[in-house]
Amino acid sequence: MRKKVIRLTAKKIKKRTRVAKKAAKQQKKSKNFYITTAIPYVNADPHIGHALEFIQTDCIRRYYQLLGCKTFLTTGADENSLKNVQAAEAKGVTPQELCATNAEKFRRLAISLGMEFDSFLRSSVPEAHFPGSQKLWKRCAKDIYKKKYKGLYCVGCEAFYTESELKEGRCPEHDRKPEEVEEENYFFRLSKYQKQLERLIRTNALRIIPETRKHEVLSFVRSGLEDFSVSRSTSRAKGWGVPVPGDASQIMYVWFDALNIYQTAVGFGTNEKLYNQWWPCDCHVIGKGILRFHAVYWPAILLSAGLQPPKSVFVHGYITVEGKKMSKSLGNVVNPVELIDRCGAERLRYFLLHLPAFDDGDFSERALVERTNHELVENFSNLFYRITYFIEKNFGGTVPKGRPGKNEKAVQRRFTETAAKKFTPAMESFRLHEALGHVMELSTELNKYFQNAKPWEHPRDGTPLYVSVNLLKDICILLYPFLPLTSERALKALGCGRDINAIGSLSLKPGHRIKSEKLFEKIEHKPAAMAAAPTEKAKSSGKETIRMARGLIPFEEFAKLDLRIGTITDVKDHPNADKLYVMQVDLGTEKKQIVNGMKGIYRKDELQNRQVIVVCNMEPKDFRGVRSDAMLLAADDGTLLVPVKPLISGMKVR
Repeated sequence: MRKKVIRLTAKKIKKRTRVAKKAAKQQKKSKNFYITTAIPYVNADPHIGHALEFIQTDCIRRYYQLLGCKTFLTTGADENSLKNVQAAEAKGVTPQELCATNAEKFRRLAISLGMEFDSFLRSSVPEAHFPGSQKLWKRCAKDIYKKKYKGLYCVGCEAFYTESELKEGRCPEHDRKPEEVEEENYFFRLSKYQKQLERLIRTNALRIIPETRKHEVLSFVRSGLEDFSVSRSTSRAKGWGVPVPGDASQIMYVWFDALNIYQTAVGFGTNEKLYNQWWPCDCHVIGKGILRFHAVYWPAILLSAGLQPPKSVFVHGYITVEGKKMSKSLGNVVNPVELIDRCGAERLRYFLLHLPAFDDGDFSERALVERTNHELVENFSNLFYRITYFIEKNFGGTVPKGRPGKNEKAVQRRFTETAAKKFTPAMESFRLHEALGHVMELSTELNKYFQNAKPWEHPRDGTPLYVSVNLLKDICILLYPFLPLTSERALKALGCGRDINAIGSLSLKPGHRIKSEKLFEKIEHKPAAMAAAPTEKAKSSGKETIRMARGLIPFEEFAKLDLRIGTITDVKDHPNADKLYVMQVDLGTEKKQIVNGMKGIYRKDELQNRQVIVVCNMEPKDFRGVRSDAMLLAADDGTLLVPVKPLISGMKVR
């Protein structure tokens, strides 16, 4: 699907708004759905708030996959900020080293959570991001001018504040006094786009969800927009960031280039065909603290550049911990990686997706354990095992024949109506917690039906099992956006795919083979200090481990492996080893150096431009003085495992 790059005039905006109410219906017919997380700063380790946003974004993406859409998900690392420079200085490392280390932590977290992303773009990688950001600057040049300015600047927000916007003289977001800055910078004429922005937002051409956030933005816009600075002096930025075209004394303001990751990740400035396929973005998923940047500054910049603004912005709340704001001083910052080690990624997904999608939600590990033990184990997993085991025991693992009566048809009808009238509207308005609640209501409904039918009293009557296993299939399909690994495991046991059109139908016919499966077991609440020894050992060594269970790798552990398609762009002899090559491999948004023993098996020219499968999240290792950042997959005899047809570099292998 080709999407033209057009200049949006006020007249065209009005035309677009007339069809805004049909957005959901149009999306169902569309083949493409593009969604992004906010691009996090990487000046520190990721926390549970980042996990929430990663999971929410992945959940929405998987819902549209269920609808049959082709999807693209972008995340990454916002690296060109002054706060990253200051954090690097405090650690005694370069900004490049700090960003590379911390960006990898965010990438690994996303993978550990079961998040499938198509692009993890780091804004400090010149070849991937700089051309598109400088192109955007040039397209906005008519609205950019230079002037001297004096203002109050919060490094934490990377933003200027007026006195009236401060809370008792302190930043409302970071509770710290901003520093006074005076310098000559470039400014963007935001005030020029006030009326167009108001119209976009008021008419839902730019849909801001929830409504309370829409009204918040409209209030801000109507109060009068002021032009804002879009550059910093090279000296204050310490030379770190995207250079302003034609002016070596200035670096682009971090928000000007960071927001543009949403475009450069799909080829803006580098791959026009890819860009036209995916832009405009269907949904930005962001936290409430950066709403102004995404709902005011970003669409204004795009209007100035003659590019289409995003279609929607979904704004989520923050996470408190046992009723208190997360704070390093309070020592209550939750490390999601350690939490996954103790409780599992699917349990964490379930708990966080049950929090109110639009408001602040509270977290405690005890609540996570109690909720998932009750709802995932007692309600859903036990139900799944009871039905499938009963079929295995009494019908040899094949779906029995049955004749649904009035009661069975009523239960089927309630399942179909819940999916169509409750689940779907909740998902399309991003009320994820409500949608998940509706799925679990169906599990409760099926439990009641199964208990009332009492198939154990009439073990040869196949009707209750025939109906129950089909309704169980419906629940497993609807769970896919929320618990993808559990859903796939359950559907595999049922011997069927995740066809959303099969919901409400008795598609598992008599004679169809299934097998029993225990999807979840109860766990005990163990505070962080009492966590298992391997987790503490891994923490002290700074290394993440793969957890084994009875000599087998659990599904959520295998998901930690990041396998991607790479293209070998350069092959050189190892300077200190006769049997090793040093390769440069292009992974789309980044390049990795790989040292391997292909010398003597392949000539250099046979490897040049060859596509390979790369294990991207290997721990770096030195081989005779040369660092290797990843590994290629090959057979025992050295034969490389390669795709059977050309693929996009960076594509995930699964």
